[in-house]
Amino acid sequence: MGTRIVDGDTIDCRGVGRIRLIGMDTPEMSQAPFGAQAARALATLTPPGDTIRVEPDVEPRDRYGRALAYLWSRSGRVNWQLIWEGWAMVATYPPNVQYVEAFTAAMGRAREERLGFWASGGFECAPADRRRGRCD
Repeated sequence: MGTRIVDGDTIDCRGVGRIRLIGMDTPEMSQAPFGAQAARALATLTPPGDTIRVEPDVEPRDRYGRALAYLWSRSGRVNWQLIWEGWAMVATYPPNVQYVEAFTAAMGRAREERLGFWASGGFECAPADRRRGRCD
């Protein structure tokens, strides 16, 4: 069960701890207004009180100690839905690539249909590039 949304791709979950969603990346909270919009999208898919199923992949934790997982809620596979609706970009970190084809197809559709951040320029600076200081 989710207890707190940290940002658009990280959630604190009772019984598991901090979870970083696998296969996707969202704008940083400092990328206003996009970071907050991504966090709201995640909150919508994982409402308080709902049961969330946590599905790991090959590597169970990242270098920061966060659990790495695909989340499943009543609405379906959360990671995929965030990409499908245009609130997240595909980000792969082998060996955790179980759903990369489905995620890539979902991002292509969201981009083509200009959904979520694809409609508003929210991915002009990819989250990974922002973290590396490559763009504002």
